[in-house]
Amino acid sequence: MRKLVRTGRIAALFVVFFIVILIYIAKMYQLQILDGGISGDLVNTTTSVETIAASRGNILDRNGTLLVSSEVSYYITLDRSALIGMDNTNEILLELARTAAEYGVDYTDTFPVTKGAPFEYLADQSGNQSYALSKYLEYFDLDPEISASDLIVWLKDHYGIDYTVPIDEARVMIGLRYEMETRVVVGMDEYIFADNVTTDFISILEERGLPGVKVEISTSRVYHTKYAAHLLGYIGKMNAEEYEIYKELDYPMNAEVGKTGVEQAFEEYLHGTDGLRRVTRYAENGAVIGVETIREEDPGENVYLSIDIGVQQAAEESLKDKIIALNEQRESGDMVTGGAVVVESVKDGQVIALASYPTFDISKFFENYNELINDVTNPLFNRATMGTYNPGSTFKMVTGYAGLRAGYIGRYTTINDTGVYTRYEDFQPRCWLYSTAGGGHGPLDIVDALRYSCNYFFYTVGDNIGADAIVNAAESFGFGSSTGIEIGDAPGTVASPKYKEEALGEAWYAADTLLASIGQSHNYFTPVQLANYVSAIASGGIVNRMTLLNSVRSADYTETVLYSQPEKLQEFDELGKSYISILQEGMEAVSTVGGSSYSIFGNYPVKVACKTGTVQSDSDSSNNGVFVCYAPADDPEIAVAIVIEKGKSGAQIQTIAKDILDYYFGNRTEYVTVTAENSLVP
Repeated sequence: MRKLVRTGRIAALFVVFFIVILIYIAKMYQLQILDGGISGDLVNTTTSVETIAASRGNILDRNGTLLVSSEVSYYITLDRSALIGMDNTNEILLELARTAAEYGVDYTDTFPVTKGAPFEYLADQSGNQSYALSKYLEYFDLDPEISASDLIVWLKDHYGIDYTVPIDEARVMIGLRYEMETRVVVGMDEYIFADNVTTDFISILEERGLPGVKVEISTSRVYHTKYAAHLLGYIGKMNAEEYEIYKELDYPMNAEVGKTGVEQAFEEYLHGTDGLRRVTRYAENGAVIGVETIREEDPGENVYLSIDIGVQQAAEESLKDKIIALNEQRESGDMVTGGAVVVESVKDGQVIALASYPTFDISKFFENYNELINDVTNPLFNRATMGTYNPGSTFKMVTGYAGLRAGYIGRYTTINDTGVYTRYEDFQPRCWLYSTAGGGHGPLDIVDALRYSCNYFFYTVGDNIGADAIVNAAESFGFGSSTGIEIGDAPGTVASPKYKEEALGEAWYAADTLLASIGQSHNYFTPVQLANYVSAIASGGIVNRMTLLNSVRSADYTETVLYSQPEKLQEFDELGKSYISILQEGMEAVSTVGGSSYSIFGNYPVKVACKTGTVQSDSDSSNNGVFVCYAPADDPEIAVAIVIEKGKSGAQIQTIAKDILDYYFGNRTEYVTVTAENSLVP
């Protein structure tokens, strides 16, 4: 039988088929491996779950004026899973560090050992650095007392750094390897090599094609005002202690959170929810070959503060100008050291302005940090919420209320001021008028006693009702307790026998009661407490919780998530309210003929109820000045409290209140222009 196919032809056919298969395999290799196509199990890849940072919400004032927003920024991270599998990991990291140094980019190196020999542990380690190091040593079963130089030797061996590598370069490699490894040991998120980098630097890195180096997108805070630094606050990376709190809310370890001010107080609204994505890369060069979104990011909500940035600016500028003017008139050793202003809405406890001086530029906080913390004037200290001061004569409404409540005086009860209170042989304080006129005010009722600020009248009331009655009255106005303001405040102290015994180990004397009755002794209150106290008088007896929050709106401004509602800390009973109406009458009298505020507010177009205070600071310094007021007196809207350290007297500083009232009741667009966009008002 004749063969249908020759054997040679079959062999040739197999050869051709084999060549075609080889070409196909080569082409697939080109497409899948060399050209970065989708790879399967045959290709060495790494997969990681990464965080997609949610954009932080904006902060606006009550009228919709933008105060703080976020802008896109770029940061560099290192993919440890990609880098540790390479033979030249250390060389890649060294080149990256050199590139950063070449282009002036600061990178993160928190390894708590000096940068050069002889190696020592840093003396000023942060809590986070100490925590990470202790966990690292524990993880690798190293002696917790190991010296820095011995640790360097161990780490060189651990990270495979050749002994021929110069020690300064070895320290760079160690620092970066340590940063990546501690993220695994401590359970942190990925290591951020550098943040807020420029697009020029990103282009340089892309040109150099360093494996395992990734560019990520984030946001940074932008400040649109130079005011309100003490209340706005700032954000920063979490420390270990904060992570223990925020990890329950699914925050990654490298998340930025509010550190101070309203950024911290309203973190729950501003932060938003981060997204998650699964990223697949080639292990060889770190090139991305697949991205899968696991969870979309949800941007933060927008917080509308209670403050009016125009009133805030008026308060800060007037406070600064008054302090500068006072210091220009002084000898060098008796300068005003600072001051604070608080403006509060009477009806709901919302803070309209909160100013502390000296202040600082919040947009340059990190840049100027070392200078700020070493400044002897303490500009970072919020005097409005944390500074405590004797209230002086502004406290006399408390003593007056206590005397009315105790039944010792009524509206028209008179006390004859002879100038010197002579009940006690060893302590005979004088009314302020005695030192200038040689006599007293004569017979006065409570309204005139407030008008003329008669010490003798309130000595008599306090001495006869006793310290406990004054303490109870003070506490009913909120003194000695937090106002509830979200950024925190000092509770202050109310002068009392209990306080003096427990805190100072000293007995209470009649002299203490007399001094406490005019706002001295151990009465120390914050400006926010003084504002809330005056607001309670203005409202007729309602002590509201102070708040910096007006409302919260959704990320796209289309929905109001929350409206701030007034919260009463205390409300006086009807009898108490009737006594407060007498105090209102007395405060109104202060701006009439004979009162210490007549020269400023006697002919003011808006009726103002007020009280001045002068507090002896020490024998070698000028008195502190305190001033409180509310307006309009017949239909109160706002309450104001002012304290100036070494301001001499309340009468000297009340022009600050006038500047604030001028703006509030006058041309409110003088300082800022409010656009309709993103505004609470149509």
